[in-house]
Amino acid sequence: MHQGLTYYGNPLGECQEEELMSSTRIPRQLDPVEIRVLGSLLEKEQTTPEVYPMTVNALLAACNQKTNREPVMQVSEGQVWDALDRLRQDVLVWRTEGARSERWQQSVERRWGLNPAGKALMTLLLLRGAQTAGELRARSERMHAFASAQETEEALARLAGMDEPLVRELPRRPGQKETRWIHLVGEVAEPQETGPEVVAIPADVLGRPSLAARVEQLEQTVARLAEDLESLRRQLGE
Repeated sequence: MHQGLTYYGNPLGECQEEELMSSTRIPRQLDPVEIRVLGSLLEKEQTTPEVYPMTVNALLAACNQKTNREPVMQVSEGQVWDALDRLRQDVLVWRTEGARSERWQQSVERRWGLNPAGKALMTLLLLRGAQTAGELRARSERMHAFASAQETEEALARLAGMDEPLVRELPRRPGQKETRWIHLVGEVAEPQETGPEVVAIPADVLGRPSLAARVEQLEQTVARLAEDLESLRRQLGE
C-alpha cells in the first residue's frame, strides 16, 4: 500500500456529486504524467475491460507502453502514484479496494461530459498528441467505430464547442493536407516542422516483415500477455 494516500468509498456519493456539478470541467492544466495516466485508464477501460479497474503495476506498464504512445515515456512507479494522488484530489480518478490490491478508475467521462465517440477521441488525443481527423478515425476502431469522416469531424466539433472546450483545431501549415486536433486539458507539444516524409518499408529484401514491424508485433504480443496475466490474477483474487 502506498503511504500518504487516504481511502475513500464511492467517489460519486452525494457530496462529491455536488462537487462535480459546481466545479469546472478542467480544474487546472494537467502535466504530461497525469495526461498519460488518464489516457491509459481510458484506453484500457475501452479495449480490455477485463483488466479494469487497474492496479498501479498494470497502469505503470500502460503508461510506459511503446506502441500507440506519442511520445513514448519512461515514468516511475512513484510518478504514477503522485499523479494518481493529484488527479484524485481533483476528482478525475478514484480508487476501489480489490481482494489483493487497490485499483484505479477514471472519473473524467462524467466530469467532461463524454459520449462514446468523444471518449474515444479524447483517449487518443491524450495518448498520442496532435492528430488529424482521419488518423483519429482509423485509430479509434477498437474503442468506437465512426461510420464516416464526417461523423468524426462532427464529434470533434462537439468537443470544441463546449462551454469549456476540450479540443482545438490547429491551423493548417504549409504543405499539410489536413488540419490536426489537440486536447486542451494540459501540456501539449506543438507539432514541429519536419523534413521530407519518411516512407516505411514494410518488408526486407527476403520478403519477411521488417525489423521495426517485427518489434512492434512482439511489443503488442507482450502487452496482450501482460493484460491476460493481470486478468487471471484478478480472477484468482476474487
